Amino acid sequence: MGLFDKIKKSLFGEDENTDKETKKDEKTEEENGEKAADVEEAEQDESIEEAETTEKNTEDDSSNQSNDVEEEQSEQDKENTAQEDDDSDATDNEEENQTSSEEQQSESQTELYEKGLEKTNQGFGARLNRFFAQFRTVDEDFFDDLEELLIESDVGYETAEQLTDALRDEAKLQKAKSRDDLKKVIVEKMVELYDQNGDSENEKLSHHDDGKTNIYLFVGVNGAGKTTTIGKLAKRLKDEGKSVLLAAADTFRAGAVEQLVEWGKRVDVPVVTSKEQADPASVVYDATKRAIDEQVDYLLVDTAGRLQNKKNLMNELEKIERTIKKLAPDEPTETLLVLDGSTGQNALLQAKDFDKTTKLTGLVLTKLDGSSKGGVVLAIRNEMKLPVKLVGLGEKVSDLADFDAADYAVGLFHDLV
Repeated sequence: MGLFDKIKKSLFGEDENTDKETKKDEKTEEENGEKAADVEEAEQDESIEEAETTEKNTEDDSSNQSNDVEEEQSEQDKENTAQEDDDSDATDNEEENQTSSEEQQSESQTELYEKGLEKTNQGFGARLNRFFAQFRTVDEDFFDDLEELLIESDVGYETAEQLTDALRDEAKLQKAKSRDDLKKVIVEKMVELYDQNGDSENEKLSHHDDGKTNIYLFVGVNGAGKTTTIGKLAKRLKDEGKSVLLAAADTFRAGAVEQLVEWGKRVDVPVVTSKEQADPASVVYDATKRAIDEQVDYLLVDTAGRLQNKKNLMNELEKIERTIKKLAPDEPTETLLVLDGSTGQNALLQAKDFDKTTKLTGLVLTKLDGSSKGGVVLAIRNEMKLPVKLVGLGEKVSDLADFDAADYAVGLFHDLV
């Protein structure tokens, strides 16, 4: 099942209530069927009892004793059947409670995405609705204006062009003429474009199951939210019962080490530090050695976002990776680029720059709750084939969420169609 199939119920009004009503009707029909079967069984029992009464009048004492035994056995069978029904009902109740809990958790995450992407939704939705309010005919001018709108919505020039070309063909095939039809086609093609450029399994954070230390290296420019993301993720992992260690390798930015130390105190996680202006690679070496010696589950490494120039920064990141591999050849498990989602297309340019120097495994998009530029996720996925693994949807620790493409799409396009 494609991503669009998973989310179209939320986007196009076929919500879970319909499914619940259908299940309720099916359950009612099943109960009615069971009642009918019970009535039929009762009638059969009455017929049998009448026949037994007649036989009892003509049978001798030996026959009566045999019937008594049979009646006792019948009563026992009924009791066993009743017990089985009770056990079955208890099992059904447990399954219903489990399903209800999963649905509540899913609804909670969907609400988090809708709230976190509210500004993006309103910005993109306002543009789209104004655009459709003005159009009269579906011609070349319509598609040219739509392409311009998509570019302004931070989906990127290349992605906007691909989408517009796909929409031309799809609108003709579906003979979409009305506003609602065209909106639906646009959303569908956007979701399909995202879905075909990646595997949802790759959107999950990788981790070892063999007891080895997972080393997550966080890179990105200053101000993107690296340190805050590390602190929030450390809290989550600690709450899951994992042992966590932090490495303060951003030694050149004033206050960076202190900020991470403060996060360590807040979430009760140790931090490896060194003196100010120390060699970042030496901090990473000490942290990696300690994590391996103490068999720590996760080592989260904070890095610099700016040195004297971009070349020095990239050289420093390469040195840090080499240092990690000296002690743990298969690490880092994840190299995550933290991007400020409010920067729109600048975030895409940063991703391309960092990916040239250090092989990125995924992205973290922060500050989406205060931005109207959430459409950049589509551009990054389409042009770089990099998965988004975490998103920052608010100030609270719990607002750092695993990326979920379906919930993201619902939040982005909510109330647009």
